[in-house]
Parts: sequence; structure tokens; C-alpha cells
Amino acid sequence: MKKLVKFSLLVMACALLIPGLAGCGKTGQNNPQPSSWKSIQAKHHVVIGLDDSFVPMGFRQKNGKLAGYDIDLARAVFKQYGIKVDFQTIDWSMNVTELRNQTVDLIWNGLTITDERQRAMAFSEPYLVNQQVLVVKKSQHIHSPQDMTGKTLGVQSGSSGAQDIDRYPKLLKQRIKKHTPVLYDTFNNAFIDLKADRIQGLLIDSVYANYYLQHLPNPGDYRVIKSGMPNEYFAVGIKKGNQEVKQKIDQGIEHLRKTGELQRINQKWFGK
Repeated sequence: MKKLVKFSLLVMACALLIPGLAGCGKTGQNNPQPSSWKSIQAKHHVVIGLDDSFVPMGFRQKNGKLAGYDIDLARAVFKQYGIKVDFQTIDWSMNVTELRNQTVDLIWNGLTITDERQRAMAFSEPYLVNQQVLVVKKSQHIHSPQDMTGKTLGVQSGSSGAQDIDRYPKLLKQRIKKHTPVLYDTFNNAFIDLKADRIQGLLIDSVYANYYLQHLPNPGDYRVIKSGMPNEYFAVGIKKGNQEVKQKIDQGIEHLRKTGELQRINQKWFGK
């Protein structure tokens, strides 16, 4: 009789702790994991983490409104599924942590596929090609990475460029002052120091550099130099295990490609 009472109490406790489930052994059936496709569908919205100073991928306009290539692309993809997109600004150097802790569902903001990141997250299929370039002021008379010898280099903390400096040390790391770059939270702050000659070179994504310089009043004061680093590929960062999310994003982008919408977004932000 005592054993029966104990068993009954255990069942009652299980029901109180996990309401809505028929038994303790059936966890998760009605409560999908955060960031999973079922969870995103149930909420009718998805939270995307981004660095809101990364032009032209995702940035704040003068009126404070978010705009950019990835903003348009993400909204166009999830519109197909009737899902609203919410963008959340994050510390870019913490993007892996934010995704792992599920404070955001995705990282979608000019995110480069790297070996380090592939160990921590899954990726969609690549949707854009990028390169790391060196931006300098013409007044510094720098024409190649070799000319950075003894000079100060800037790079964004947590960026693929920061990783590439270590991955290909002969190109820049072994040449620059103290063999260590100056790290910045945002490229905007790095450009301020470049303009003021506090750094002599800035390693940066080509998509950012080209767009940013085009919108300066004096773009002719700067020079863009090939870094010698290999091409990179932008993709969407997804929590490991969320295979269905990857499939839906890949299918959504492919549909935009077939309908011509992807080409329209490309032309809007990058021209012909």
C-alpha cells in the first residue's frame, strides 16, 4: 500500500512540474526547442542578431531605422512563410554565445563561414562572396600589404578579418607594428581613427569598404588594396541541430533567386 501511495504522489508531482504532458517521459512534444522551426512557426516571428553598424548589410540610418542588404533579404525569405522578422543588436564578438544561449534565433549580418565558426554553429548555403581588403589613406603612400611594415593596422573584434590575420600571419601580422592589430567594436570607430591617422591601415570586408567609401564626401582620399587573403562566403548562422531551419532558409533564398527578387535586392545595394 505504501508503494502505491508513493507512486501516486510521483505521478502527481510529474503532472504539476510539466503541465500539459501526459507523463514524465514525454518531454518536449508540446514545447519545441527555442530557435527550432516549430518554435519559430508557433511564435510567427524570428529574432535575428546583428551588428547594426555593418553597412551595407545591416545598419542604422540617420533616422534610426534599420536598413541593409541582409535586412531586405531576411524579410523577403521569411515573408514567404508568413513570419515576422525582429532584429536584435548584439556585441558582434559574442555572436556565437548569443546563438548558443538562444537569445537570438539566427545570426544574419554578413557572417563569414570560417572553420572556427563551423565548430560552434551551423550555416545556410552561402549567398554572397566577399573578400578582406586593406583600406588606407593615399597620403600614407601604402600600395600593398608589404608597405604596412612597422605601421598600425585596425580590425573589428570578432570579425573574420581578425581571424584571418592569425590564419595568414605572413600577409600582415608579421609586418605590422608589434605584430598585433588594434581591435575595434565597430568599423565606424575604426574609420574614425583611420581618418585621424591613428592607424595607417584597416582590414575590412570589401562589401563594407566599397559602400562606405562611395558615401564619403572625399572617397578619392582613400585606396582599397587586395589583402591576398582568399575569398570568403556570407551565410546565415544557425544553432546546431536546427536542420529544418537551414532547409527553409535555403529554399527561401532559392525561390527569391528563381523569381528575380534576389537580383533586385542585389542591384539595390550593390548596383549592376
